[in-house]
Amino acid sequence: MNRAWFASFLRRSRLPGAAVFSAALLLTLLTSARAHQKPLIVSAVLSAHHPVNQCVPIRALGAGVDGHEKGECARMFTDKNVEQMLSAGLGPLTYRLRTELGGDVWHWNPRGTWSDPARECGYWTSDDSLGEPINISYGYRLPRRGNTIDQANDDGYSRIADGDKDSFWKSNPYLDSHFTGEPDDAHPQWVVIDLGASKPVNAIRINWAAPYATRYRVEYWSGDDPMHLHADDDDDWQAFAHGMVENAHGGDELIRLDDRLRRVRFVRVVMSRSSHTGAQSSDDIRDRLGFAIREIELGTLDRHNRFHDHVRHASDRHRQTVIYVSSTDPWHRVNDIDYSIEQPGLDFILRSVLTNGLPVLVPAGVLYDTPENAAAEINYLLRRNYDLEGIELGEEPDGQWVSPEDYAALYGGVARRLDALNLRLKLGGPSLQNFEEQLLTWADASGNRSWMNRFLKYVRNAGARFDFFSFEFYPFDNICADAAPQLLEVPKRLDAIMASLRNDGVPSDIPWLMTEYGYSVFAGRHEVDIEGALFNADTIGAFLTVGGTKAYQYGYEPNFLQDELKCSWGNLMMLQLNPKTDQLNRLSAYYAAQLITKEWMQPTNETHDIFPVTVKLPKTKSPSPVTVYAVRRPDNQWVLLAVNKHANRAARLNVEFNVPGTQQPMHFVGQIDVIQFSRQQYAWHADGPNGHPIRSLPPAHFTQKASSFYDLPPYSLTVLRGRIPD
Repeated sequence: MNRAWFASFLRRSRLPGAAVFSAALLLTLLTSARAHQKPLIVSAVLSAHHPVNQCVPIRALGAGVDGHEKGECARMFTDKNVEQMLSAGLGPLTYRLRTELGGDVWHWNPRGTWSDPARECGYWTSDDSLGEPINISYGYRLPRRGNTIDQANDDGYSRIADGDKDSFWKSNPYLDSHFTGEPDDAHPQWVVIDLGASKPVNAIRINWAAPYATRYRVEYWSGDDPMHLHADDDDDWQAFAHGMVENAHGGDELIRLDDRLRRVRFVRVVMSRSSHTGAQSSDDIRDRLGFAIREIELGTLDRHNRFHDHVRHASDRHRQTVIYVSSTDPWHRVNDIDYSIEQPGLDFILRSVLTNGLPVLVPAGVLYDTPENAAAEINYLLRRNYDLEGIELGEEPDGQWVSPEDYAALYGGVARRLDALNLRLKLGGPSLQNFEEQLLTWADASGNRSWMNRFLKYVRNAGARFDFFSFEFYPFDNICADAAPQLLEVPKRLDAIMASLRNDGVPSDIPWLMTEYGYSVFAGRHEVDIEGALFNADTIGAFLTVGGTKAYQYGYEPNFLQDELKCSWGNLMMLQLNPKTDQLNRLSAYYAAQLITKEWMQPTNETHDIFPVTVKLPKTKSPSPVTVYAVRRPDNQWVLLAVNKHANRAARLNVEFNVPGTQQPMHFVGQIDVIQFSRQQYAWHADGPNGHPIRSLPPAHFTQKASSFYDLPPYSLTVLRGRIPD
């Protein structure tokens, strides 16, 4: 029986009082019976032979700050709010770069110079001299944008299908042989047209800008979706019968691609040789490098040579045909500033107490920026004597459809400039977007489809440094689905991702940073209800157990509720802003952070040993809803973090220690500290944009004698802290 429906029925019914009482009693009995199901019996065996990892908690468990909507930084980063953020116990800080996801170029310092100062346009380099502290900064939209979709606010559009013959897309000039020193065809640039459904195609019309392609080919995809590949996909790009074009001359070209109509959804134009021509008014070499297209039409030529276009042309992301491109030129103008999104100023963050006096991981724009601007940023930070953990070059290139070789070339171009500044800087990336199974891309000439393997090969051959590896973990796109089965998948998914990356060649002897993690990239109730706490704790435990180095929790800043998928209100955040007052609500993720940083770990600068734990449900092969993670702390206590992900059923946990030199398993002895966080401490009231916790209490803390079993409530986090015989 659905309890919520039954309660609603009672409220709506007009039953006599006695009948209502009887029905209410029945509901109570049903609820009580459900809550008092027989507990699961779970065994956890800790292998104490040798640690699988080590960490220093105040340096390994951190959080990130990001760009936000106009005016929100001032409201988020008040002294009172910052004090609350710090009280969660998280240590190091990473600065996230929203402009890199939005296809914008970052004016990290509002002071700087244009390559064409007379017209206030061109390529921007922020000023690296020491002036007034930078408290806020902005991105600038790119007027030569090619992608319809972006990974930030997704409110831009492609210039290839905007219906404006005066606008155009242009590829990134830093991928031209002039900058890479490679052959002209080493970094072919491409445009993919997604018609939305299979349609008859036999012709294409390309209205070229300057520089245009003198050699290009037009292909179609033989399968469903070339932009999101899976390991079992064996589809590939196929050439149209007349799709190869040599010695082209630009202008408005209409090409019959095939002698017959072919039903296709995805078409790709691959450009391999540039005209290296540009506007006569510009003497900047970058304006003549790469490829540029004003507009593309794709459709059919009938027997009377009349062209019928399938492409929807509009300066609106929702109405135009979806276009993907390989790269975008960072050229822009003074009036392209995007005031709707703001980045907190570098000085504001790096001078604040949010750093905890620890080195900060900072970004440098790569995909939509210039090497000159990136080098100026890092030089500025060095001149300010800020303590830098490392420089993360670019953000989510894989999620923005950048080929591994193109990203590696841009990475290498920035890395060489940063090496000239200071060889002690740690450089890395690429802050991979979450993926499943294996991170794949279109096959190269040798058939290699591994994105990360090809990136690493290029970087190694180019002699560029790669000092750390970074990735993000947002496993669940469907925030509307039931959380219980999703939570069961967390450790397995994270382990599979990291194993896949090791197989693709990511070195194990460099730091692995999870620079963002959260339940989903979309906002929803699971993130603000008890499930958010379970997810974060499970993720941290699994990451450290399989060899991760540092993890940065996303959603550090106080924020508001959102309903992105129109199914529930929530957000990735620890603290909830109140639209009417300055009061903060502490959410489940806040208490989970405290439990991990202050109870499971010691908040010290000393090394903790991580040990593996095997968890089993006796007499069944089903996966256990309970996961357990173990550390031996500097105070010589053994501490377990147990996560019960069963929504309605308690568990009884038996704990054993397999210790070297002993024949029998050992158990806790003496008094055990128990710290527990469950629905008894936290309850969420869903009320649309006014949702809030109706119970928000710290974890319960009590002691008990060592026992054969320890009780874990449904949907709970439990820390067991104690000692075993010497």
